[in-house]
Amino acid sequence: MTTTPFSSMAWIFLCGFVGSFGAVFLKSGASRIHNIKSILTNWRLVLGIGMYLLSSVFFVFGVRRGELSVLYPLVALGYMWTVVWSRVFFGEPLTRSKFIAVGLILVGIAFLGLGSQK
Repeated sequence: MTTTPFSSMAWIFLCGFVGSFGAVFLKSGASRIHNIKSILTNWRLVLGIGMYLLSSVFFVFGVRRGELSVLYPLVALGYMWTVVWSRVFFGEPLTRSKFIAVGLILVGIAFLGLGSQK
C-alpha cells in the first residue's frame, strides 16, 4: 500500500481552487455570448478554459505519487470554493441546503481519508 504525500494533497487542493475560478469565468463569459464570433473573442471564456486546463495540470502533478482513491475526492473541495465565489461574484444566496451539501462533501472526504489508513 502506498501513502499519499502532503505535496500531492497540496497539488490537488490547488487544482480544486484554480478549477473553481474556471467555473466563475465560464459563467461570466457565458452571459456575453451572442453569436459564434462572441464565443471566439470572449476573454472570460478563454480564461475559464485556461484555468480548467491549468487545474488539470495541477491534478496530474498531484496524482502521480499519491493514492487516487484519497486524492480524487479532494477535487470536490472545488465545489466548496464555487459556492463561495458564486456568492462573492454573482450574489447567489447561501442557503441551508448549500451549507449541508458542503458539509456532506467534507464528511465524505474525511471518511475516505480515514479509510485509506491502515
